[in-house]
Amino acid sequence: MTAASSPTTAQQMRAWRGPAILTYGFRPFFFGGAVWAMLAMVLWVPMLSGHVMLPTAFDPVSWHAHEVLFGYLGAVIAGFLMTAVPNWTGRLPIVGWRLGALALLWLAGRLVVLVSSGLPPLLVAMVDLAFPVVLALVISREIIAGKNWRNLIVLGMLAAFALGNGMFHLDAARGDVAAQGAGLRFGLGAAVLMIGVIGGRIVPSFTRNWLAKRGPGALPTAPMQGFDKLALLVLLVGLLLWVVVPTHPATGAALVLAGVLHIARLARWAGHRTTSEPLVLVLHLAYAFVPLGALALGAEILLPGLLGMAAAQHLWMAGAVGLMTLAVMTRATLGHTGQALTANAATVAIYAALLVAVFARLAAGIWPGIAHELHMLAGTGWIGAFGGFALVYGRLLLRLPAAKRI
Repeated sequence: MTAASSPTTAQQMRAWRGPAILTYGFRPFFFGGAVWAMLAMVLWVPMLSGHVMLPTAFDPVSWHAHEVLFGYLGAVIAGFLMTAVPNWTGRLPIVGWRLGALALLWLAGRLVVLVSSGLPPLLVAMVDLAFPVVLALVISREIIAGKNWRNLIVLGMLAAFALGNGMFHLDAARGDVAAQGAGLRFGLGAAVLMIGVIGGRIVPSFTRNWLAKRGPGALPTAPMQGFDKLALLVLLVGLLLWVVVPTHPATGAALVLAGVLHIARLARWAGHRTTSEPLVLVLHLAYAFVPLGALALGAEILLPGLLGMAAAQHLWMAGAVGLMTLAVMTRATLGHTGQALTANAATVAIYAALLVAVFARLAAGIWPGIAHELHMLAGTGWIGAFGGFALVYGRLLLRLPAAKRI
């Protein structure tokens, strides 16, 4: 088939006669990821109080951490990349049963980890790691075929994220508390760096596009200039130190410096002008948790007992990861289903529920006397945020717009 006669993305999706959820990469992974984020927390809250025991080989805290980071976030990364990479490369997206097979591979990982107590650890790791490995192979093929070399860095961060998952499984197989191991830190560090790199492109870009329609005024500084590269380099150094020597004063100092630099980076993106549109403002709020998490972790390392390491870490885990993924999922779903790029009241409520979860979890480290109640509040906020996304955006993800139905 010649280039002139090659099908377009729209033609390829119209030709598909199966379920609408398999017409584009964001559909199964955003919906499945949100449902899993909600269900995992529904299970975690009674696990925390000792009322539920799951047949997993992981200790309860490690299962919770693994399924939020590598389970939920793994799905959202797949949905984002399988939607963005065709735009980057000019190649057609993967649709239909091939997309469905990849989604089932992700689901197999969730199930095998859930029932891992009766399975060999190597088998559990192999099934769970099959998804990120296959995803990386698919993305690498598209980037290489499209000669989109500038985005090889994204592939590298995806590989690091998968490596962190493998390290997590190794920590768990050794009988360690994997949630406190190097694998968790490596995977979370890769996720934070992804937000720094990809968020550092899309936040100023989407902000500029929106502000350009609003008349004269300050516009975001163009991304990836010298200052941005310096801020990302310092963040990378801080993250690597955090993986290798998590309590060393040098790690704390590097993270504090990274936090300061990324606050300055965020200030260059004119976020103060976006308060009238939550769909844009939330991108800035989500990115703010990158420096806030770095500052909190750095402060906890330098002054132990200030916040508690787990509470500080949740500014990245629930704040940066949770809110940025919600921001991207809501915007991408609206944009790719032909909706107006504006946040309605339900979407604002979803964002607010997630912020309640983040700050309640942080407060649990500050006031340990009421930590249980704050954990329950944090869990409720998380369930409300992702359950709300599945409810409000599910109709867009599970059905095609009327004009596109056959």
